[in-house]
Amino acid sequence: QVQLQESGPGLVKPSQTLSLTCTVSGGSITTNYYYWTWIRQPPGKGLEWIGYINWGGGTLYSPSLKSPTSISRDTSKNQFTLLLNSVTPEDTAVYYCARRPRLSTYWDYWGQGIQVTVSS
Repeated sequence: QVQLQESGPGLVKPSQTLSLTCTVSGGSITTNYYYWTWIRQPPGKGLEWIGYINWGGGTLYSPSLKSPTSISRDTSKNQFTLLLNSVTPEDTAVYYCARRPRLSTYWDYWGQGIQVTVSS
């Protein structure tokens, strides 16, 4: 019953900022206790965790990311947004938003994913 939908540009030029928004329906992003997560999959590679914003607005990011990253939310719209600054072609991937319950080892709901290509 929870649905997540990614939206944003499919093509971004190097050095620009990538902005992707996840719209959540069927549940509030402020509801205890869930982590609202961004995950990506580069071509030919596995899933890579980017970071999350939790029910109270706390954030955590992967230390492996080379591009500066931030995640914010708009509780009035039930949305959370990924900003990936100074992108390079290595940021080309399918980007997913997903939910993970507290203490869970998996994400129970996923968006369908959105293809993002970084190219000049």
